[in-house]
Amino acid sequence: MRIVKLAFFLAVSTPFVFAQQPAASPQKASVYVYRYKQFVGSALSPSVYCDEVQLARMENGRYFSVTLDPGQHTFRSNDSQSGVQLDLQPGQEYFVRVEIAAGMMKGHGRLILTAPEQGRYELQSSKLKPLDANKVSDTSRVSVAEAKFDKPAPAGAPAPAAALKPAVAKQPSTDLAPGHVDQVVLSDPAPESSDQASLGDAARKARQKKAAADTTTTPPQ
Repeated sequence: MRIVKLAFFLAVSTPFVFAQQPAASPQKASVYVYRYKQFVGSALSPSVYCDEVQLARMENGRYFSVTLDPGQHTFRSNDSQSGVQLDLQPGQEYFVRVEIAAGMMKGHGRLILTAPEQGRYELQSSKLKPLDANKVSDTSRVSVAEAKFDKPAPAGAPAPAAALKPAVAKQPSTDLAPGHVDQVVLSDPAPESSDQASLGDAARKARQKKAAADTTTTPPQ
């Protein structure tokens, strides 16, 4: 009987216990670190640090990601003159490229922050592969899983604007009756030779009309 009561108590209280669990931790940020595949310095594997904690040793033509809490974080490699300080935001992606700088005795790794659009493109190059697991130092935060992104559709090229022809006003006709106002109509410009011919005809008709009017109004001698 006691076993039945205990089982009943656990069944009733279990949902309440789960309901009292604290909320999930805030969404984290992702930082992708990658290195071009190049012949120069290919034998070097410079370390990458976050907040002075070693994340991994970066091989030639490889990449990895690190999941971090939002806030200020500092990244560097083994070149003390070069580094990146980021204010990480929840759910955002950041991209840092490792480059090899030539030195007196050996090359050094330098970090360069790249734009998300550039970082995604370069990270998905067929020449880059995930970092080997044995190169990872911070296994709790570093991932060597294959990076996959949704590539944005390429924006279509804008259609060329249609060529616009200037509009010109036709010359008013000289054959209209007195007192009539000619209507100005806009049209496409005509060839230069046609304009000259029209003006010549209009002038000739105007002279003929004026001569006829003078003959009508002048009294006989």
